[in-house]
Amino acid sequence: MKKSLKFWQIGGFVFTAIAGVLLHFLYDWTNQSIIVASFSAVNESIWEHMKLLFFPMFVFALIEYKFIGKNYENFWCAKLAGSIIGLLLIPIIYYAYTGIFGVNTDWFNIVIFFVAAGTAYYLENLLLKNKLCLCRSSFIAFLLLCLIAVLFIVMTFVQPKIPLFQDMTTGDYGI
Repeated sequence: MKKSLKFWQIGGFVFTAIAGVLLHFLYDWTNQSIIVASFSAVNESIWEHMKLLFFPMFVFALIEYKFIGKNYENFWCAKLAGSIIGLLLIPIIYYAYTGIFGVNTDWFNIVIFFVAAGTAYYLENLLLKNKLCLCRSSFIAFLLLCLIAVLFIVMTFVQPKIPLFQDMTTGDYGI
């Protein structure tokens, strides 16, 4: 039985939500494994929370491609667009609400993650369903997703001293 696009996108959201929450704690659960640090949160910075969205979405896209991706010419373009929108929403919403209200609350940070994931999958669904192509090459879109993955890994270990990378609880950077 062929599953619908909507089924896959809802499944992707659920997978990303669960995996993102688990990845938030995985680094500590593995006694701070350097390998696990590459794709899970190592501190409470906005950057590390963006990793919690990206890696589950990327892994799910790889799985989804095997089953339905070949049916959509714009599959990787839509996945790139969804990932970028989700990744942008996390710092935009976080800095907007902390700047406006002057507070940082854990429960709202969790809401931001779910809103970013939901928006990303909703956008992907629209792009795939309506066969909108946002880029000229799915191969280049896939390579850009791989580049983003590499940047997340590298920037886990080599971080600039800017607020995006600063741990919100300790003020430290990186591991």
